[in-house]
Amino acid sequence: MIKPELLMPAGNVEKLKYAIKYGADAVYLGVVDFSLRAMRKGELITLDNLKLAVDTARQMGAKAYLTLNIFAFNNDIKLLESCMDRIKDSNPDALIISDVGIMRMAQKYMPETEIHVSTQANILNYEAVRFWQDMGATRAILARELPIKDVAEIKNKVPDMELESFIHGAQCVSFSGRCLLSDYMTNGERKANSGNCSQPCRWSYKLVEETRPGQYYEIEENPRGTHILSTKDLCLVKHLREMIDAGIDSFKVEGRTKSLYYVSAVAKTYREAIDLIYENPQADMQPYFEELLKVGNRGYTTGFYLGEGYPKDGYSYDISKGLAGADFLCEICGKEDDWYRIRIKNKFYKNEDIEIISPSEKYITQVTEIKTLKGEELELANTNDDLWVKFEKAPIEYEYALARTIGIKGGVNEAQNCACS
Repeated sequence: MIKPELLMPAGNVEKLKYAIKYGADAVYLGVVDFSLRAMRKGELITLDNLKLAVDTARQMGAKAYLTLNIFAFNNDIKLLESCMDRIKDSNPDALIISDVGIMRMAQKYMPETEIHVSTQANILNYEAVRFWQDMGATRAILARELPIKDVAEIKNKVPDMELESFIHGAQCVSFSGRCLLSDYMTNGERKANSGNCSQPCRWSYKLVEETRPGQYYEIEENPRGTHILSTKDLCLVKHLREMIDAGIDSFKVEGRTKSLYYVSAVAKTYREAIDLIYENPQADMQPYFEELLKVGNRGYTTGFYLGEGYPKDGYSYDISKGLAGADFLCEICGKEDDWYRIRIKNKFYKNEDIEIISPSEKYITQVTEIKTLKGEELELANTNDDLWVKFEKAPIEYEYALARTIGIKGGVNEAQNCACS
């Protein structure tokens, strides 16, 4: 049996490299104006460096899929048409599309490029999959609202169509992400389906019902109100065996706006979990679930995948921002003798125990020395500084190594009372 593809987000060029080094078989990336995520940090992927990004992925042994999944108005179509030569020149392995007008244009300018139909198309049944197959698509990215048993039936009915499903990451309260709430709340300035969602589903609300006398909705759980629309994050690491058995060809992780640490740690965890299942189908996935508690999340849920409707405890009523069970401390940027140059993300002290992760390692060690780039000895490494450090045990694959705090912080651990069993 062929292993499913592990498909990771690439919000910028740096994250693309880390995602692949930590285990991704493929990455998906977008450019401004045509993608449903607006990037703000790092070496952003634009039309100017799109070809470089795609070529980099290929040189590292992975595929690169380009998202053109906005819902396009006439002006969007005109703009896209003016860019198609540059997109064609970048030669991505596939285009991710939800709009049939964009699909028609892609087939006109790039007839040899595979088309993957975005989850925005709300694909829920095998006839829809057949329709998109007849239109020339090679892969359907299924709606998150599908239970695994329905996915298996679709694969049985349409075995020659690739199926992709989300296995991890943030979810929209709307159906497959088709939401107008951001447009409304920002007077049209932040359009969710044009890549600039303000995430009003994560805001805190108080509900007053005035048009239905006698019907009261108790939603206030603290003096600040409640995050009544904010769903917990999807986590299916404990159900990979069922998803493999269902015939899913690609496991997709959400998160093009997430941190470098998030992309690396999640890719490493799912890579190792998938590989272990193929060695031992009965392997315990709990250690991998615990690893995923160490990255930012709003609490975890299995969503609709177990076929029992959306779990009642699948909403994050207390928090809107993802909290990580471990703090990302630094990334390692270089080496001279026994000293490692690092970029600090969160402060730590000399002689503090930390956990190093790299594509091939995960272990606990101690920071034995800290100094400035000019050589001044320090007791504390402060946030946003670039410094030199020595470790009691140094990483072998240091070029892509990261450091974090040890264990799982209690507050996040307590927040995982969710339907993930």
